[in-house]
Amino acid sequence: MKSSDKIVTLPVLIKKLASLRRRRCIAFTNGCFDILHYGHVSYLETAKKQDRVLVVGLNSDVSVRSLNKGPERPIVPQDQRAAVLAGLACVDFVVIFDEPTPSALIKAVKPEVLIKGADWKGKEVAGSDTVKANGGRVEFITYIDHLSTTSIIEKIRRQCLLA
Repeated sequence: MKSSDKIVTLPVLIKKLASLRRRRCIAFTNGCFDILHYGHVSYLETAKKQDRVLVVGLNSDVSVRSLNKGPERPIVPQDQRAAVLAGLACVDFVVIFDEPTPSALIKAVKPEVLIKGADWKGKEVAGSDTVKANGGRVEFITYIDHLSTTSIIEKIRRQCLLA
């Protein structure tokens, strides 16, 4: 499948998942994925394990701005972030959402597995109630400390100030 075919609207995704669901486990994760880095790739590859269908909910530019990540965020526009994610072999589908959380998206997708980074353990994970009510589970993947888009941006700023 061409990477551009992996970027889908919610109605298209639901149709595609209908036939796949009978044969494979549907897994869902989400994030901003602004300035894709090693931590993101490692996380997504781990989420894909066991031949799952991996759906990535991508926060739109509007959604990222609503999360108070700073006035300059996102750095990379949503269409480009979606294209980079779709270019990864471990990602099966990318669907963009405008809301601050993916709760409504998760309710529509009905994944068997909801995946978050281990830094979310003990916190309220959006959509977890829906997934569990449908007989699914939430998995937490090891978080790589000190590796985030925010820390990369801060490092770039510090180096620019020193130059």
